[in-house]
Order: sequence, then structure tokens, then C-alpha cells
Amino acid sequence: MNIVNKLTLRQLKLNKRRTLVTILGVMISVAMVTAVATLFFSFQGLMQKQAIANDGLWHVRYHAVNRDQLAAIKKDEATKDVILNKKLGYAELPEGNNPYKPYLFVEAYNSLGFTSFPIELTQGRFPENSNEVIISSEIADNGGIHYHIGDMLTLQVGERSDQTGKGEILDENSSIQMVNGQRKEALIHTNSITYTIVGMIKRPIFEPAQSPGYTIISFVDAAGMGPEDSLDTNVILKKINGALFTHAADLAKQNNIKVVEFNEPLLRFYGITDNVQLYHTLVSLCVIITLIIMAGSVALIYNAFAISVSERSRYLGMLSSVGATKRQKRNSVYYEGAVIGLISIPLGLLCGLVGMVVTFWGVNSSIQGAFGINQDFRVVVTPMSIMIAITVSLFTIFVSTYIPARRASKISAMDAIRQTMDIKLSGKDVKTSKFVRHVLGIEAEFGLKNLKRNKRRYQAVVLSLVISIVLFLSVSFFTANLEKTFKLSQADINYDLQVSASAEKPDLDQDHIRSIVSLTHVTEYSLVKRINFDSLIPASYVPTLVSNWFDNIGQPSQSGKYAYQVEVSALDDEHLQSYAKQTGVDFQTLVNPKQLSAIVINTTSYQDSLSRKFIETSVLNAVKGDSIELGNDKFPKVRVAALTNEAPMGVTLSRESISLKLIVSQRVLDALYPKDSDELSLNLYLKSTDPLDTQYKIQKLNSQVYVYNIFQARRNNEQNMLLIDVFTYGFVALITIISIANIFNTISTSLILKTKEIAMLRSVGMTPKGINKMIHSESVFYGIKSLIYGLPLGVMGMYLIYRAFMGRFNYGFSLPWSSLIGVCAAVFLIVSASMAYGSTKVKNVNIIDALKQENV
Repeated sequence: MNIVNKLTLRQLKLNKRRTLVTILGVMISVAMVTAVATLFFSFQGLMQKQAIANDGLWHVRYHAVNRDQLAAIKKDEATKDVILNKKLGYAELPEGNNPYKPYLFVEAYNSLGFTSFPIELTQGRFPENSNEVIISSEIADNGGIHYHIGDMLTLQVGERSDQTGKGEILDENSSIQMVNGQRKEALIHTNSITYTIVGMIKRPIFEPAQSPGYTIISFVDAAGMGPEDSLDTNVILKKINGALFTHAADLAKQNNIKVVEFNEPLLRFYGITDNVQLYHTLVSLCVIITLIIMAGSVALIYNAFAISVSERSRYLGMLSSVGATKRQKRNSVYYEGAVIGLISIPLGLLCGLVGMVVTFWGVNSSIQGAFGINQDFRVVVTPMSIMIAITVSLFTIFVSTYIPARRASKISAMDAIRQTMDIKLSGKDVKTSKFVRHVLGIEAEFGLKNLKRNKRRYQAVVLSLVISIVLFLSVSFFTANLEKTFKLSQADINYDLQVSASAEKPDLDQDHIRSIVSLTHVTEYSLVKRINFDSLIPASYVPTLVSNWFDNIGQPSQSGKYAYQVEVSALDDEHLQSYAKQTGVDFQTLVNPKQLSAIVINTTSYQDSLSRKFIETSVLNAVKGDSIELGNDKFPKVRVAALTNEAPMGVTLSRESISLKLIVSQRVLDALYPKDSDELSLNLYLKSTDPLDTQYKIQKLNSQVYVYNIFQARRNNEQNMLLIDVFTYGFVALITIISIANIFNTISTSLILKTKEIAMLRSVGMTPKGINKMIHSESVFYGIKSLIYGLPLGVMGMYLIYRAFMGRFNYGFSLPWSSLIGVCAAVFLIVSASMAYGSTKVKNVNIIDALKQENV
């Protein structure tokens, strides 16, 4: 080790506080990058596992594949494994006591399918040949038939044929066909098969809630395929990349395979999509967020060095005075950075990973079991995440050491020792406004002059604050928009069950309704009476995006009017009163039959057929007090009582078409349309803790109703929304904590480094009260200056993120005022707390000792 490096190590030891502050700054930066990268990869891993738990492990599915086509798929260079699947059909369930689930639905998988698809064995074993079967426990729980392992089942397996006149073949997504309580369908093309029960499974998650058959699963083997046989082939690929879509399509074309399907929920969480707009959106967002995080990391590490530039300049000037060359001085600073990096980077990596482990441990207890989520949120450490953290840290340490070393090497030894590059004493540089002294006092003027005199330190603190503001605003805006775009792209389902009257009994009896809503598992209900109108709305009331949609679907304006589908939904008084309070409307206005009023749900979203963008727009250019025509002149106009974006339970916002939805009272609907009209529909919407059991009990109470069970679709949406919330709010919390630590560390350290200056002011008679006022004034100046720069830059970052989202979505840009107000309050609060903490360290220091102090 040469003499310069030895002196550098000695300086690091002598200036313990400065060294610890620099090490802490680098550690925080490395921990931030490590934590963000780890959070991203871990969240990606969790979503992949949950997608596999919901839909199985496969990437490409080829439908109805024959023996030769299967051989070609197996030989394909991209194929790793194949899962064979065949839907054999339906068979009567002997003596089943649920008339709405009278069948067994028989499927078959090969051995890999039992472990790759969400099939949970509770007893016994999986089938090993085509004469063995595993059955769902739901047969006993819901169907009332108890089978045991070893029992023999002889079934007539065939297809369901509709007998209501349509004659179409029904699949597992079609509920049982009933008329007057009697089944109106039959099994055709049946084959007799005898099975031995070898195991029990839980009800498969992929079984549709409305399916009329309980799932039982047998075994299928390619060796037993005849020349006319076909089955579905699910492929697990060797490599997952964007080329898989083209490759699969080419393979299907070459082998005359008609239908190819991709496991989009799983591939999406690998970052793979065949949608060009979505791909560009994802890439743009990743680039913007990465640049923002890297900028924060660079600033944080640079600040750790920049705070002590003055001390380092004096030391380098001393080396210059004894003959050190420019190269030696630069190498000294690089060596200092290397030593600090060698200590800080491993500690930062460790802190980032430990922080994520602790965070995930706490989160798991909250999400386990929520909405059917059964996967652990585990830390995923990849070489990529570690390399990102190390590379960014090494680069920023190099930049942070290069700038002061280059600056110090260009000045004379005397200037460096006297620190004339850092301390500005000219009248112009420290001049302050008279307003400061007359309004805020001489202590505030001292504080402002002190900031101007120590310009580089002042700039380092302000830069730290600005970066923290930009980081927080950008990340919080990103997470809020991520959640918004997910909601735009998903069906808006706010109930589990829909109970509707049948054609034979077109009304729901009030006693029957009361008995349904009083069932054990029902937690919430809404009774909605609904009717649709075809109404012509003047073009002046139609937003541009809506008129474009009408033009695209071939329904342009007629005589300056557009043909709207208007859906009028009437709530019962109890639920309407709650909804009116939620939307800020006087309930009495809605129940007045002399002045027909309605709440307008004035938002909709749809996917454009050409651009494939998800677009959000208002439905109507209207204001409170405007009137809407319903149908023709024989119907009275309805007054707009309020416009809202919130829909009550049972009113679904369509994602495929645009319609105008009005919420009214029963009295208003009666005034609009006769009570006994055949066009009126009455539906009961329910939320239930056990939707399957509730469906079964409703059908036992009255078989002459239709029950639509969509809890599975709703649960999948809520699962994904919960996981996104965990990611987004965890992301915001992480950035917030790091930003606070950055600000606190920078400001308190800056104040501690001014121990001499405060001691000098005390020595000439400034009171503790005056010093406090000066310090608090400095915190105000820090906050104002950082907000002047930070807020515009933050808004700019938010707009860039918004533009990136616009590659896939279309909705209005709006400033998150709550975040802006919150960040303003937080800046002053954190700055004041940091200054208060730092002042406690310096106010009680002995004046003589402080003035003599060299190393801090």
C-alpha cells in the first residue's frame, strides 16, 4: 500500500462521523436498489405461482390434436413437456339430490397433468390407467352421494344436447336447461365406461360454478390413441420469450392444427405478450421507473460524498502542498470510494434483502387465505437483481468521487486548504432581501446567509429533498395508475350471485326474497328492478370518444342525435338511501314522483377494436339539472340529480359496449313505466361467504328461478387486485421510508457539520432561543427551495408515466392533489424533525471544544 492510500485510510479513521455518514448513505442507496429489484422479482414470482395455482402450468395449448400432430409437437425443439387432456363428457349421477347438478363431468389427464394442473388430492392416489378415476368431494357435500375408494362406477358418458328446441351441444359453461322445474336436455352419443375409484380430490378451481356436473378425473395415455382419436395438448416450453407466439402459430399451420391457445394469465407475469401496444407500454414504464430509481440512487450516494466536499478538499490541498500529483490526489479519492464501497455494498445488499424478508413475513399473515390466495410471498433473489444493485452502486460511487477529485485537483494547495471554493463571502453572494429581516427577524437572515455561504452543502441538502419528492410523487402516481388500469381492463363485478325470475314465473315473490336474504352465508344483497330504453341523445351531449365509438361500430348520428341504450335501474328505498348518501344526493329528491330524478353513472370503459386500447370516458356531457329523454315522446323526461363514477351493487359497468345507466327510486320507475309490464326485470344480487352452498339452498327453496353464480370470476379479480395492492403500497412505503431516511440523514448531518459555526454564534452572544429560530428558519428555506424545484419535476415525472400508460389505455390525466398536499406537509415536517434532531447534538457542545474541533 502506498503512502497516499495509507493517509487516506488515516483520514477516514480520524473523520469517523463523516466516514460513517458516507457509508450509511451508500448503504441506504444499495439497500433501496436491492429492495426495489427484489420486490419486483418477488412480486413477479408470486403472481406466476398464483396463476399456476389458478390455471395450471402450461404455456401453449393445441386443441383437438391427433396422433401424428401430437408426435410433431413432441419433436418440436421448443417443447419441454406435454400435458395431455381430454374432456370425455357427461354421465348421469345416480340418485343425486341436486336437480341443478345432476351429472358427473369426466375429464382425463396424463400423469404430468395431475401435478401441473390445480388438482388437490385429499385421499388415495392418482389414476394410473384409463379405468381408474378420482372423484370430487363436492359429490358428497353438495350432491348427497357418498362414494368410497375402491367403489366401481359404470357410467354412460356422452354429450349434453339442448331439448328446448335449439338442439345445440352444451358444454361445462352452460347451466342446466330447465322449464317448469323439469330438465330440458338429454345425453346423446353415450359410451359405457366402468371406473374404479382410487382417490378423492377437492372441488377443482377450474370447474365453472354454473356447471351442472361434478368433476371426476381419469387417466389418458398417448399410447392408447387410435387414428381417429383427438385430445388437447398443453405444452410446457423450454424457453419463454416473445417468439413463442409466432413459433406456436407456425407449428400449428405446418401440422394443420386448427386452434391454438396461450396461457395469457401466466405469460403476462413473465413479461410476455403478443400485444404490441401492451409490450411497448410495459417497456416504457420499466424504463421510466428504472431511471427514476437510478436517479434517486445516484443523488443519494453523491450527497453522501458532497456533504463533506469541503473537508475532503482541505485534505487534498494538504497532499498537494507536500508534492502530491493530480493523479495521486484523484487516486486517493477513488481509493476512499473503493474502501467505502467495499464496506457499504455488502451491508446494503444484506439490509435490502433482510428488509424484504421481514416485510414479506408480515405481509404473508395478511394475504394468506384472502380471496383464495394460497401462495406465500417469498423473497426471490436473482443474479439480475444483485447485479443491478452492485452495478448502480459502483457507477454512482465512481461519479461521486470523480467530481470532487477532479475539482480539487485543479485548485491550488492554498485555496484548497482555505476552502475558498466552498465558502462564498462576497456581498453579492450572501445578499438577502430586507423582507427576511423585517418580517422573519435577524435570526432568519443569519440562517439564510449561512445557507448561501455554505452553498455546496445547501445545494446537496436541497438536491436530496428534490430527489425524494420526485421519487415519492412518481412512484405513488405509478402505483395508483397501475391499480386504475387493472380495474379498466377487468369486468366490474360487485356481487357473487344473481337470482332472476324464470319465464314460467316472471316475478320474485317477496316471501321468497326474504327467505333468500336470510340464508346463513348471505352477507349483503340488493334488489334491482330494471328496464331498457332506446333513446336518441343530441350530439351536443355526446363526448367525442363516445361518438367515435358509435362511428366505429357503424352507428353514426342520425339527424344530429345518437342512439343510446339507456338502462334504468330502481333500487329499494333502503339501498337507494345509502347510495344517495354516498353520491351526495338528497334522498327526497329521488323519491318525488312529480319531479322525476335520477343519478347518472357517468363513466364507462371499453377496449377499442382497432387500437386494442382500454379507454375510459364519460358517457354524457351533462350537468346537474339537465334533462334526459327516454325512448319517444310518450315517456316523461328524467332530470339529472347527480353524476357519479360509483355503481351500486348489481349494476355492472360494461367493458364491451357503451350504455347510459340511470339509478332511480321505485316510485320514479313506476311513473315511467307500468308495474306489470313484461319488459321489466327483477333481479336479486347477493354476496355470500359460501356462494356454492348459497346457490344450492336457493334452488332448493324454489326451483323456478335462475341463479347465476359468478363468484369465481369475482374472486380471481379480487385476488389479482389484492396482490397488486400489496405490490403497489409496498413499493410506495419502501420509497417513502428511504426518502425520509435520506432527508433525515442529509439534513441532520449537514447541521452537525456546522458545529463550529453555531459555537461561534453562541460565543458572540446569540441566545438558545435565537439559535432555535435560526435553525427553524433554515428548515423553512430548505423546504421552500426543494418544493420550488421538486414539485414541477415530480409533475413532469408523473406525466411521463401517464404517457407510457397511454400506449395501452386512454383516460384523462389528473394531478393527485392528495399526494401533492401530503408531500408538501411531509417535507416541512421531516425537515423540521431533522433540524431539531441535529440541533440537540450541537447546541450543548462546549464552545471552546467546538471551535477547536477539526474532525467531525
